[in-house]
Order: sequence, then structure tokens, then C-alpha cells
Amino acid sequence: MGDLRIGIVSPYSFDVPGGVQFHIADLAETLIGAGHDVSVLAPATQTADLPDFVVPGGKALAVPYNGSIARLAFGPRSAARVRRWCLQGEFDVVHVHEPLTPSLSCLAVLTAKCPVVATFHTAITRSRMLAAGKHMAQLVLENLSARIAVSSHARKVQVEHLGGGAVEIPNGVPVAFYRKAAPLVGKPDGPTIGFMGRYTESRKGFGILREAFASLAVERPDLHLLVVGRGDPAEAVAGLDSETASRVHFLGAVSNEEKASMLAGVDLYVAPNTGGESFGMVLTEAMAAGTCVLASDIEAFKSVLDGGRVGGLFPVGSAHALAAEAARLLDDPGLRDDYVDRANEWVRRYDWPEVADRVVEVYRAAIEAGAVRRR
Repeated sequence: MGDLRIGIVSPYSFDVPGGVQFHIADLAETLIGAGHDVSVLAPATQTADLPDFVVPGGKALAVPYNGSIARLAFGPRSAARVRRWCLQGEFDVVHVHEPLTPSLSCLAVLTAKCPVVATFHTAITRSRMLAAGKHMAQLVLENLSARIAVSSHARKVQVEHLGGGAVEIPNGVPVAFYRKAAPLVGKPDGPTIGFMGRYTESRKGFGILREAFASLAVERPDLHLLVVGRGDPAEAVAGLDSETASRVHFLGAVSNEEKASMLAGVDLYVAPNTGGESFGMVLTEAMAAGTCVLASDIEAFKSVLDGGRVGGLFPVGSAHALAAEAARLLDDPGLRDDYVDRANEWVRRYDWPEVADRVVEVYRAAIEAGAVRRR
């Protein structure tokens, strides 16, 4: 039964899409649908298009952070906004995401008077906060009532590097939304491979996929590559001959509906990431859309694909192995269907209603533990 007042805090700006922001928005919507009272505090500069449940936490500053660019909010003004939000919310529990990131989540941990649950999304052992001061990081960790890790790899970091355990609860995916997606309108004729992510960021592995696609394209004149994400298309195809480059289609930043349509419409989705991933959100989205998945064998992806039972794997960083495995899957529709059939069952464990129920169990345990301590 939905009866909790829940505050959720994002460290990253809601102006720019990202995995953590999508996770928080989906979790909030699922909890609201279950009858809970939910407020999300997040950095935001442009506030007009924010969901009704999001409270702007102030302008964010773009800074290099953990191998990418993060938009964070910190300082006295942000701290004042967090205090006001906590006071007005009268929450039963506050759920912060990435509490060791120097932004609103960290401030909320140090401000909230109710139990605080934290979700750790990354499996990176270094952070700006840890580097700046172990005392501050320890203070944040000591103020947490419960911890959640989105994967076994992220949980391992908790145990080995942060001095505590965590409940493993994966990222959720709205399975029904992807299941009903119609294939992308205007998709090129012939077999298609899909890729989604910041293709100018080396750890996303687009350069490996580009090399593999160039090899595949020689023998497959009707093969196309669809790319969703931000970046410079001209730079991304530099080095390819003009005919091959013409078969790489850049869709730019797309809506959730267009993303679902792309995933539902391609014959094979490829995730060539080289590391730095604690989960594989796009893999679960592709599985929910009914598309065969091929991914590098980094630990997080192996876990999401059940060790290769529900999707293909290739050695990380090997364009040659990627091309060979992609060719095998493109040439064997029956093999792709087998993967999809197994994935259809497997992906249910990531469906948001099930994931949110597990999160609420952690909330209630933290609230009860707090009541026991007060008694």
C-alpha cells in the first residue's frame, strides 16, 4: 500500500538526460503510481519542462567527473535549498543517489533528519569527494541508514572500498513501454545494427563498432548502422570511405518514444563499451523491446545478459571478434530469436513495478530501524 512521504535526490542536472536521471524519474513515477507521495530534488537550469514532482535545486555547473562531464550543484545556496526542501517535505525517508558525488545528494545526507537510503550506481573506486577529504566521505557514509547497489560489481566496491555492504537492486526498465514500441519510421532497407550513447566518449566503444562495421560492410552492401546520441557525426565517421560512411545514420538526441522505436526496429543492438559501467541499462531496454543484444564481456554486461545466455558477448576491445559475432547473428535469424525468447523472460526481473517494490522494502526497513533507535 502506498503510504510513504518519500524525498528523492539527484546529484545530476535534469536539464541533460542521463542514466541516473532516467532511473530517478522512472522510480518516482512508479512510486507515485503505487500511491506514495514523492518529491524529487535535482539541479536544473531550465525548469519549464520538468515533471511536476521535480523541485529545482538550482543551476548546475558542468565539471569533468569520473571520466565524463557531470552537471553538479554545490555550495551555500544549494545547501539552503536542500535544507528548505527537507524541512517542507516532512519525509518519512530520503533516498539519495550517488551520495559521494559533490552535489545535492551529499548535502541532503548531511541535512535530512529522517532515515536516508543511498543508491550507488557506479563501480568506480575513486571520486572527487574521496580525493578531497576522507573525513567528509566517512561522515556521509555514517549518516546512511541503508545502501543499495545496482549491480554485483557496484556492491563489490561497497564492500571492498567503502567499508560496508549494500542490498543489490538492479536498475529498472518499463518493460510494457518498450514492448509496445513500433519500429522506427523511415528505417533504411536491409539489416540494421543499433548503437546508443555518447559516441565521442571513448569508453562507450563506438570506435570499436565503427571498425567492425567497416569490416562487415565490405561483404554486406545493404547493412546499415543507426546511432542515437550526442556528438559530431563527421568526426565519428572520419576514416571510413564515403560509401560506408553513407550507411551510418546519426539520429541525434531522441525522445524516449523514438529511442524505443529504434531499439525495436534494429536487427541487432551492439554495446561495445570498454569499461566504467556498473550496469547495462540500454541492454535491458533492448531486451524489453524484443531485440537481440550483442555486448562486450565487461563484468556488468555479463551479469545483465546472464553470462551470455540471453544475449551474445565478445571480448572487450576486439573489433575483429565483434565483427565475427555480429556476422554470425545477422546470418542466423533463428539464433537471434532464441536469444530474444530467453531475454523476454529474463528481463521481467528488471521491470519497474518489481524493482520499486524491492526499493520500498529497503525504505520500510530503514524507517523501522530508525524508530527502534529512537525508542
